[in-house]
Amino acid sequence: MILATRPVTDEFQRDRPRRTMLFNSYIFIFLFLPITFAVYFLLGGNRHAQTAKAWLVVASLFFYGWWNPSYLGLILGSLLFNFTAGSILTRGRGVAGLSCKAFMLVAVAANIALLGYFKYTDFLIANSNQLLGTSIPLQNIVLPLALSFFTFQQIAYIVDSHRGLTREYDFLNYALFVTFFPQLIAGPIVHHSEMMPQFSKARNMVLSQRNIAAGLFLFAIGLFKKTVLADTFGVWSTFGFDELQVLSFFRAWGTSLSYTMQLYFDFSGYVDMATGAALLFNIRLPMNFNSPYRALDIQDFWRRWHITLSRFLRDYIYIPLGGNRKGSLRVAANIMTTFLIGGLWHGAGWTFVFWGGLHGAALIVHRLWKMTGQTLPRWAAWFVTFHFVNVAWVFFRATTWDDAMKVLSGMCGFNGVTVYRSLYRVAEVLPFVTNSGEPLVVLGQFWVAAIGAITLIAWRDSLELRRSFRPNRRYTTLTSVCAVSALLTMQTAVSEFLYFNF
Repeated sequence: MILATRPVTDEFQRDRPRRTMLFNSYIFIFLFLPITFAVYFLLGGNRHAQTAKAWLVVASLFFYGWWNPSYLGLILGSLLFNFTAGSILTRGRGVAGLSCKAFMLVAVAANIALLGYFKYTDFLIANSNQLLGTSIPLQNIVLPLALSFFTFQQIAYIVDSHRGLTREYDFLNYALFVTFFPQLIAGPIVHHSEMMPQFSKARNMVLSQRNIAAGLFLFAIGLFKKTVLADTFGVWSTFGFDELQVLSFFRAWGTSLSYTMQLYFDFSGYVDMATGAALLFNIRLPMNFNSPYRALDIQDFWRRWHITLSRFLRDYIYIPLGGNRKGSLRVAANIMTTFLIGGLWHGAGWTFVFWGGLHGAALIVHRLWKMTGQTLPRWAAWFVTFHFVNVAWVFFRATTWDDAMKVLSGMCGFNGVTVYRSLYRVAEVLPFVTNSGEPLVVLGQFWVAAIGAITLIAWRDSLELRRSFRPNRRYTTLTSVCAVSALLTMQTAVSEFLYFNF
């Protein structure tokens, strides 16, 4: 029996209102961001720090409510509940006869229940119907924007409060910690202790020309990655995954590599824009992305990809399960459990769970390999790691098992291998990259995806560029070129970031 794959995600994609104020939208770039920035520093510069914080909270809630104002009540209720729970735990008291630890577990369970209702109800109903032969109608529940992210962030706060690692008695500060708009929608998943000290520094209420220049540089780089690169690769991957019924060898590889590149530039672009926007306010977000496709093993990959999610999974799931402490079999079980949960967090679908299981299995194999003391040459280690990640993304992207098998069977050559003579003539192939269905499209996808992969390895990540950033002519030119290119591309379409769906 094949279980239902992604009932919630499909409904969500079709029905969710498209009024999100995206980082890559004109209204965000030319209205929301400048107004929020100007008022914040006008207030902060005149020593109205609390008013400036309140303004930032109101602006962030406006940013969130632009998608659907009716969900403002949800995020405000979540804020009040978790702030109250954290305050109780900070004081070291239980409630209603519950010990501190029991109260902490109840608070965490309440957050998980909220996330589970919105994200997994239809998934459970669909699978129950198939397993039990029932016909319970789907509820078609729309997943509120950013629920997965601010729920995890607040779970971390609850646990940290119980552990005595953080404390907060001011609701305004807590609201700012959760709702700060650069990280609200898709992370990074930040800790209270790494954010609030920055907001409490008086000098961070004063304009910093260097931070403004670096922030605009990062924002422009991220905007270019999203609008010029990710959205272009997205057209090709969508064509292969969603429109074609059969994929030949090169088209299948072009499709999978296009999605691998799309996801990379989409998420990397979002991280750059979020980091850049926060830097305008003199706030440094934790690193969340560090050239993951340069990883030489799967453990290295997870130290580079969505770093703050990996940190959350390690600190709040893997270590509490026992971590590395209770023997090899238990360690393997802990790794697998952690990654299955990580897969399910990304979406209510078995393909997401399977993707998480693949990475869990790969990490277990990697641990066993390390125990042998053997090593691979660097090029071979990179080759194996990159192609494992690329193949696993097929399950991450596919909406059904059949879609995943369609792409993988093509990649294995089961649908034939056609080599065109112009495969060796890149200069003639690239100008013909369209979705017209012509044979050259296949070659265009293959070559552009291959060039993109090479670029990822050879070019420094933008966060590396930030470290060496200088407000000089070179960086000004690069910022201008990226910004203008991206703004011109935005004239045709504005698309959501992929991680907005998680």
